[in-house]
This record gives sequence, C-alpha cells and structure tokens, in this order.
Amino acid sequence: MTSTLQPARVAEAEKRPGRWLALSVLVLAVLLVAVDATVLGLATPYISEDLNPSGTQLLWIGDVYSFVIAGLLVSMGSLGDRIGRKRILLCGATAFGAISVLNAYATTPELMILARALLGVAGATLMPATLALIRNLFHDPRERSLAVGIWGATASAGTAVGPIAGGFLLEHFWWGSVFLINLPVMAVLVLVGIRTLPESRNPNPGPWDLISVVLSLVGMIGVVYAVKEAATHGFTAPTLAAGLLGAAALYGFVHRQLTMATPLLDMRLFGRRGFSGAVLADLLTVLGMSGLVFFLSQFLQLVQGRRPFEAGLAELPAALGAVVAGLLAGRAARRFSVRAAVSGGLAAVGLALAALTTVGQATGYPVLGAALLVVGVGAGLSFTVTADVILSSVPKEQAGAASAVSETAYELGAALGIALLGSIVTGVYRDFTGPAGTPPEAHESLGAAVEASRQLAPHTAGQMLDAARDSFVHGLHLASGAGAAVLLATAVAAWFLLKGQKLESAG
Repeated sequence: MTSTLQPARVAEAEKRPGRWLALSVLVLAVLLVAVDATVLGLATPYISEDLNPSGTQLLWIGDVYSFVIAGLLVSMGSLGDRIGRKRILLCGATAFGAISVLNAYATTPELMILARALLGVAGATLMPATLALIRNLFHDPRERSLAVGIWGATASAGTAVGPIAGGFLLEHFWWGSVFLINLPVMAVLVLVGIRTLPESRNPNPGPWDLISVVLSLVGMIGVVYAVKEAATHGFTAPTLAAGLLGAAALYGFVHRQLTMATPLLDMRLFGRRGFSGAVLADLLTVLGMSGLVFFLSQFLQLVQGRRPFEAGLAELPAALGAVVAGLLAGRAARRFSVRAAVSGGLAAVGLALAALTTVGQATGYPVLGAALLVVGVGAGLSFTVTADVILSSVPKEQAGAASAVSETAYELGAALGIALLGSIVTGVYRDFTGPAGTPPEAHESLGAAVEASRQLAPHTAGQMLDAARDSFVHGLHLASGAGAAVLLATAVAAWFLLKGQKLESAG
C-alpha cells in the first residue's frame, strides 16, 4: 500500500504553493513582448511618414529585432540556467522597458534601427526564462500543459491587446506612444516578480563560454542578413561574404559545443526526434506566417482605409482563436495525438493563408475575419503543443537552453519570413507604374506613396495611389500563396517527424 501511494504523495509535494500566482507574473513578460511586436506593425505607416525610411530601412526596422534576438536567445537561455532564471528575467524586463523609451523617441531611421536592435538584446532574456521557470514550477505534466497553454494564450492575447491599445493611442497621440505602453507592464512584472517568483538554476552549469556567445551571434546575424539581402538585391559580393562568415561561425559554434565538457547548448538534444521535429515545425510555421502578418496592418490601413483602432479590432479574431486553441491544445493532443494536433493546426493555417490570396480593397470583413480566426486557431494549437513537447523532452536543469532553442526557431522564422516574404511584397510593389509626375520616393513603400500623394494634384494622386495599392495587393497575394505552400508542406513534415510522440501524463 505504501509503495502504491508514495508516487502520488511525491507528486503532490512537488506542486509548489503559489505556482499559479508566479505564472501570472511570467505571462506578463510574454504579454510585454507580444504587445511590442504587434504595435510595431500598426505604427509602421506612421513611422514611415515621420522618419521617411527607405524600403530597405523599413524592412530593417521590422526585422532587426528578430535578427538580434535570434542570435542571442541560446546564449541568454544558457546564461539564465547559470546565474538564475528569475534574476535574468527581472533584469531583462527592466532593460526592455527602458529601451522602449528609446524606441518611442527615435528621430531618424538609423536611430530606430539601433533602438530595435537593443530591444532585441533585452528581449532575448525574457522568453527562455519564462518557459524555463514554467518547467521548474510545474512538475505535474497535465498542469504543465495547462500552464504552457496559458503562456501561449497570453502571447496571443497580446497580439489582440497590442493592436487595439496601439490603435487607440495612434488616433490620439504620436506613434512613439505605442512603445511607452511597455512601461506599466514592466513595472508590475518587476515589482510583483521580486516577491513571487522562485529562483532556479542549473546546479552544475559550468562556465558561460563567451566565444560560443560570439559565434552564435555572428552566425545567426550573418546568415539571416545574407538571406535578406539576397532576396532583396540578389547575390552580391558583400552578401555572399556575410553568408559565408555566418555559416562558418555557426559551424564553429556547433563544433565547439560538441567538444566542450559543459557546452552552452547540448547538441544531443537534437538527436531526439520529438524535440527536433517540434523546433523545425515552429521555424517553418513562423516563416510562412510572419511576412504576411508584418504587412497586414498596412493592408488594413493603407489599402482598405481603416483607422488604426479599427485595424486593431479587425485583427482580433486571430488572437481570440489562438487563445481558445492554446487552452485546449494539451487536451486535444492527449485525446488524439501530438502529430494530429500539430499537423491539423498547420494545415488549417495553410488553407487560411491560401484564402487570403483572394482579398482586395473591396473584400468584405467577414471573409478576412474568418480567415484570421482559422489562422489563430491553427497557430494556437500547433505552437502550444510543440512548446509542451520541447519542454517535456529535456531535464529541468536544461530548460533554459531548450526553451531558447524553441524561441530561436520562432525568431529566426520571423526574421526569415519578413526577409523572404516581405521582400516579395516590396519587390512587386516597387515595379508599379504610376502616372506621369509620380515621385521616385513613392516606389519605396506604400506609406511613402500615401505621403507623396499629398503634394500632387488630386487627379494624379488618385491614379498613383490606385496603381500603388493594386501592386501592393498583388505582392501580398504572392506572399500569402508562398506562405500557404510553406505551411502545408510543414504540416506534412510534422505528421512524419512527430510520429509516436506523446505528451506526458500525470502519475
């Protein structure tokens, strides 16, 4: 009898008191990052009008955050395992809030790009720490699935809160105000987190290898920069040099990890099919979605003529669908299977993206809203299950590094998606043929065309804007089609890679 009851007693003892209150602090960090990511897209037309960036600078403003964060996530996740996940989370949140002020008051495109890069450094400390702390707070598998679902649902809720709050602020204040909403969230997170979050770290972490940190950062930025530049300007000598330097640095990073006694990242994790399959699914999913998401706010405002607050509300179905799906994802994966939940979710997103290839200036909202709802449900289901798979695949001592790999895939996919799919939109847009008198700067971005139209005669301005919008929508169609192809192919790959994979069960 004693041996029968002992596991239950041990499991009950491992249920840390206050773990749900601690979770509420962790999801504030997730909310902080999600809100920042979404308000940038909404503010892009205003940034374009005020700072007058070139098309390339506008893409850099959109993706430099992802470049930097992708290069530093593994390093920061590993650093949290060493110095304490609570400590790095609270320090990162404080820095994130302070640098948000720099974003708000940027006066040139170059300063805005620098501010976004610095925000990436701070952001790299947040997401791995939150997931790693969840892994250490919740030992019961079903509770952990629910906690991960709440974590994912909060990220999705942030994508809804961001556009709505940002839209309201953009209608009443200048564009920099959308970044200042990070400050109260950061303040609550730090003040409450100091008292409620438990500290956790790897008891035998080994040294934090600075050479590995540099190799990881140089490798990620070099490779992603090369892909971005090749997609925009073709294969030039500097592009090839950056790509080769990045590839060499990543090779050096992997080789160094395999030969170190206590590596920054244990490469043996990738030998687990469930872990590597979940990471690959995350990367390709975000790649297929992110280019579209980056330009969706511009479509709603500059093509369909919606006000910022209305554009924020228009994106709400995607967030609501992701919240509901995230909360139910663990139960769905256990009832059916992990691969059914992930592949089904990805296929749904792919089909919804395919449907978006038909939208235009006159498309009614029911069509757009239904497609966004399906995107949210599919993405919420897939991302929540893959996050649970990744966390449950590793010992809790390596939770920070494993979480960082997951987030690296997410951010790398976002950067590549904006670079590749965004370059499709930008490339098609630049080729539009306007009437005589169309200024050259109108070809840089749709926001620049709207600004330039105010200096033209009404008839010429109307013709130019019609041509610019038609070209932008055509580019959006091609990007949506490419994203749909990526998502459907990823759904098939996930079906095979996640075969036999199961979430842990209680007891």
